[in-house]
Amino acid sequence: MGRRPPTRTADQFALSGPSERPDPEFHAYRKDLADIALAGRVIASHYAAPAARTLARDTALCDAPAADAGTLQVLPAGEPFELLEESLGWAWGYAGKERRVGYVESAALG
Repeated sequence: MGRRPPTRTADQFALSGPSERPDPEFHAYRKDLADIALAGRVIASHYAAPAARTLARDTALCDAPAADAGTLQVLPAGEPFELLEESLGWAWGYAGKERRVGYVESAALG
């Protein structure tokens, strides 16, 4: 059986005052899903702990989960990728020391 995460109280995640959204290019959050590290800073339907993966080949980090999406940067084989969601052949998360957020083809993950 897996370990249970520590119990948190509502005040640990309370949002108060004006919010300053983190830069979405380097902080993984959307309305439906956010990196658990951003709990208390952004509101999302769900939060996820990233799963560490490695890119098996050079691949494009894209701004959307589509073959015709814009390329944010090209990631080299061996680059770490922190996976937050995988669906329909695309993985969403962040990569490298900069933690650049985007989509890669699932087939590129090792």
